[in-house]
Amino acid sequence: MTVRSGSVGAMRHRFDDLRTLLARASPARSGDRLAGIAAASAEERVAAQMALADLPLRVFLDEAVIPYETDEITRIIVDTHDAAAFAPIAHLTVGGFREWLLAYETDGAALAAVAPGITPEMAAAVSKIMRLQDMVLVARKARAVARFRSTLGLPGRLASRLQPNHPTDDEKGIAAAIVDGLMYGCGDAVIGINPATDNLAQVTRLLEMLDGIIRAYEIPTQSCVLTHVTTALEAMRGGAPVDLVFQSIGGTEAVNRSFGVTAALLAEAHAAAASLGRGSVGDNVMYFETGQGSARSADGHHGVDQQTLEARAYGLARTFRPFLVNSVVGFIGPEYLNGREIIRAGIEDHFCGKLLGLPMGVDVCYTNHADADSDDVDVLLTLLGNAGVNFVMGVPGADDIMLNYQSTSFHDVLYLRQTQGLRPAPEFEAWLDRMRLFDGPLRLARADAGHALLGLARR
Repeated sequence: MTVRSGSVGAMRHRFDDLRTLLARASPARSGDRLAGIAAASAEERVAAQMALADLPLRVFLDEAVIPYETDEITRIIVDTHDAAAFAPIAHLTVGGFREWLLAYETDGAALAAVAPGITPEMAAAVSKIMRLQDMVLVARKARAVARFRSTLGLPGRLASRLQPNHPTDDEKGIAAAIVDGLMYGCGDAVIGINPATDNLAQVTRLLEMLDGIIRAYEIPTQSCVLTHVTTALEAMRGGAPVDLVFQSIGGTEAVNRSFGVTAALLAEAHAAAASLGRGSVGDNVMYFETGQGSARSADGHHGVDQQTLEARAYGLARTFRPFLVNSVVGFIGPEYLNGREIIRAGIEDHFCGKLLGLPMGVDVCYTNHADADSDDVDVLLTLLGNAGVNFVMGVPGADDIMLNYQSTSFHDVLYLRQTQGLRPAPEFEAWLDRMRLFDGPLRLARADAGHALLGLARR
């Protein structure tokens, strides 16, 4: 390992390895302070950022932040690296990479071409020396299109996950929330339920309910019950109508072990879901959720900063060509992020995921005990719309009554579409038009008391 140093004025700072340099260069984060790896001062942070900017990108191929021999995620990152895709940027430093990303000539096609050659650590490193507007600009140029029954990630489009959670998994309560969301034009990314009780019988019942609604009303969307991947496998073996397979993942082998998953298990689930052939316009079948701080909670961070670990989770995700990757950036709690840090972290996550070629969404959210509020949500949501986020959440009233946290509402999705001229996924937009739910692409139609969808909530 090479010792690196950076100077600010007369003060010289020493960083003993790449892991330390990345942690000290990371913008302020509550979780890194809790772990004792954050910069001790703004001066040290600037010195680390200056040293990082001068670091050649090739160093990231030679020096691992977590050893290859002891970590499955490191092995995946190294073994899947595309040297040919990396070649056009191989001569650059981290600072030079930033300038290349921001250049007029670096368009979406150029970003897509180099994506397989960018490691998660490279993406995390360059984000640490970028302003919010830098990351918004670059992420807006990057496109990651994914398809199942709807197409996500096209220019000028914004999708949403309709999240009709209920504290007792009551079908009438769930149906009422689904109707509400659909009539606001939400649900083109997925209709996804976090089950209150994670057992096979309950999961199967919810899957059958969602499948019945989608079929009955011919909705061009996909369903997901966010159960553990092992339960999803059991459900598929039992003939349940599984569209997308969900799993929370992290950036180290240790945190994934705490989630009860391995890459081999994810590969098994991916193959099982793909074999069902339930998609109509594509075959992307995985739905991953991530979040800065999960490795710290699992004591599996190895002294690596939480933002770099988040990017490493994306290195695992992209091997499975997912339909959705969702950074649940503010959900883990104030121990890891406050309101201001949530804004920065949400843009970092979206940027890093897009740079690695992933179809990124963000749950713009905060827990009820966090130092954050709806203004923080509005700021991050607006920035993400400008950055070309694939999807955000649609939660009734922005208040998830089962998970007990604050997210974005159906109205928030409408706000973003109206202010930035963003339309739903094309297949879903055509359905909204057929169902007379929208008066034009961005204007909600007046609700018809006799509309067929309203029958759902009366069952």
